[in-house]
Amino acid sequence: MHASFVPPRQVKIGDAAAFAGTTPRAIRHYHEIGLLPEPERGADGRRRYGYEDMIRLLWIRKTADAGIALDDIRDAFTTGTAPAGTALADTAPAGTDGDDEVTGVLERLEESLAEHEAELRRQRAAVRRMRAEGSRMGLLSDFVTERLRGLPEGSLRQAELDTLLVTERIFGPLGAAVQATRFVVLATHPALREDSDRVDAAEEALDDSVSVDDPRVAQVAAERHAFESALQAVIEESGLNEEDDALFDAWDAAHPATADDGETEAEAETEAEAEPGPMSALEATTKMPYDFSPARRRCLELAAELFARDSPAPEPGRVLPSDGN
Repeated sequence: MHASFVPPRQVKIGDAAAFAGTTPRAIRHYHEIGLLPEPERGADGRRRYGYEDMIRLLWIRKTADAGIALDDIRDAFTTGTAPAGTALADTAPAGTDGDDEVTGVLERLEESLAEHEAELRRQRAAVRRMRAEGSRMGLLSDFVTERLRGLPEGSLRQAELDTLLVTERIFGPLGAAVQATRFVVLATHPALREDSDRVDAAEEALDDSVSVDDPRVAQVAAERHAFESALQAVIEESGLNEEDDALFDAWDAAHPATADDGETEAEAETEAEAEPGPMSALEATTKMPYDFSPARRRCLELAAELFARDSPAPEPGRVLPSDGN
């Protein structure tokens, strides 16, 4: 260094940005988010940056260039110790070695990156599954898609997969897996599929132009009841109802009712409340829109009355869960 050269004690924002390899705009952003403390200002009202500020800027640049988010860098600096020579070094415990301070910051940054990496792995696994299963099939949980495995490609309709998605939201994976039995039968029995399409079309024809006491309403309800009875008969003849029983057993085994070891029931309930789960059928009716005319709603009511007359009471312990438990 030339003997006559005296380095400045402080520099303006433009010089600080040039030295650190960034821009004045970026430095102002660092101030706004609390990553870089505001320095003192000179007589002209402009910011003046000293040696400690420059060290902090270099740390920010190096860690940002490594791909670390600015929020994570800020949190690492403000949670515990800071690099030796920075404006936050005063918060470090007395006698702490500079290398230990640096190590502490880097450890926190690495922990943050590990969390992001785990989330990225989860997201990538979800995307890979959607690609492997097909975009709509992949939206369903494994418990449901396993029930549909082995069906001929293209045998399931998009509307059926959408129905399972809605059912899973209301009754959870178990409810959707049980409902999937219906679509397994339709996919493998062309005659039943044809009958299903016919009854669906008849129900859709009950639009707003049809009154609730129109004879067609009761007629379509009877057709729906007859079709569902025939469908249930095929399910029982093929043994799929026994597979449904196995679904309940598999679900119960994978989701024991008791809290985890070392976890109180209160903690288990708190954890369950923190994660959005299935909603009750009553709640779903107020949130999921269905464009059904009054005549079609009446048709569904009449069909339900017919089912109630000849349906046996559900087997104890075989009631579909409505709250995810």
